[in-house]
Amino acid sequence: MKTRQLGAKGPPVSAIGLGCMGMSDFYGPSDREESIATIHAALDAGVTLLDTGDFYGMGHNEMLIAEALQGVSREAFQVSVKFGAQRDPSGAWIGFDARPQAVKTSLTYSLRRLRLDYVDVYRPARLDPHVPIEDTVGAIADMVKAGYVREIGLSEVGSETLRRAAAVHAIADLQIEYSLISRGIEGGVLSTCRELGIALTAYGVLSRGLISGHWRPGPLEPGDFRSRSPRFQEGNVDKNLQLVEALRKLAAEKGASVAQIAIAWVLAQGEDIIPLIGARRRDRLAEALGALNVTLTPKDISAIEAIAPKGAAAGERYDAPQMAFLDSERG
Repeated sequence: MKTRQLGAKGPPVSAIGLGCMGMSDFYGPSDREESIATIHAALDAGVTLLDTGDFYGMGHNEMLIAEALQGVSREAFQVSVKFGAQRDPSGAWIGFDARPQAVKTSLTYSLRRLRLDYVDVYRPARLDPHVPIEDTVGAIADMVKAGYVREIGLSEVGSETLRRAAAVHAIADLQIEYSLISRGIEGGVLSTCRELGIALTAYGVLSRGLISGHWRPGPLEPGDFRSRSPRFQEGNVDKNLQLVEALRKLAAEKGASVAQIAIAWVLAQGEDIIPLIGARRRDRLAEALGALNVTLTPKDISAIEAIAPKGAAAGERYDAPQMAFLDSERG
C-alpha cells in the first residue's frame, strides 16, 4: 500500500482510506457480515485510515468498526471521527452542535463505542454557525493535550474558517467532497489548504456511485438519501450518466474500470489528497484499490477533463437545505 502524509506535520496514512458511512446509514440496508469482512479486507490490503461519524446510524457505525477491529493492533489503523450533526429519532437533521462542552461529551461517547483510548483524527462535521471555530478547535486541542485525540481535522469549511482554525492549532486535514464532477474547491479552498500545510481527505470521489460505472436509474431502497440528491433526479441523472459512458470508453483503452479512472484522477491531483472510498462490499473495495495501479499520463488527464470539464455535472451535490450548511461553498 502506498502512503501519503496527513498534513505537514501529521502521520502517514494509506493513500486510499475507507469511508464506512454506508455500512450503517444513508444508502439503504447493508449487510453486517459483509461490512465487517470489507473492513478486514481493507486492513489486509494495507488500508489504515477508517472514516466514520458518530451520527452514522447514531452510533451504529462506530460500534460496527469496534467489532471489526477487535484483535487488530492499534498501530495498524487510524480512525477519523466526525461529530456535531444533530438528528431526531426519525433520522431528520435538526442542526449542529460544536460547543466546547459538546465536543468533549461527543468524544467521550465515541471512545466508548469504538472501544478505543484515543481517536486519530477528530473533526466537526460542519461549521456550527453559532459557535466560533476558535472555540471548537480549542476544545479539541484540550483533548489532544489530554491524549484522547491525536490530530484535529475539519470538514466542509471555507478558506477563512481554515485560517482561523489553523491560528489556534495545527489542522491535519480538511475532509471535503472532491471528484471529477465536484471540483468547487479548486483554486480557493484547495490553495488555502496547501498554503497552510493541510491535507485533503476527499469523500464522494465516485459521487455516491453516480460515476462508478455501475449506477443504473431505478427505484431506490427506503432510507437512501440519493432519492433527494439533485444529481440523481430525473433529467439530471441521464445527463450525468452520459459523462460516465464517455469515460467508459477511455477506461477500456486503459484496461481499467470507470471507477478506477475516477479514483486515479483524484489521486493524480496531488500527493496531499487522500481519497476515501465508500465501499460496502469486498468486490467494490478490490476494484477501488485497483486505482492505485492506474497511471494517468498528462494526455490521459486532459482527455478525462475534456469529457467531464469543471462544472459539467447536472445538479448540485446536495439539496438546498444541506447546501446551506456548507461553509465551503462560501469559498
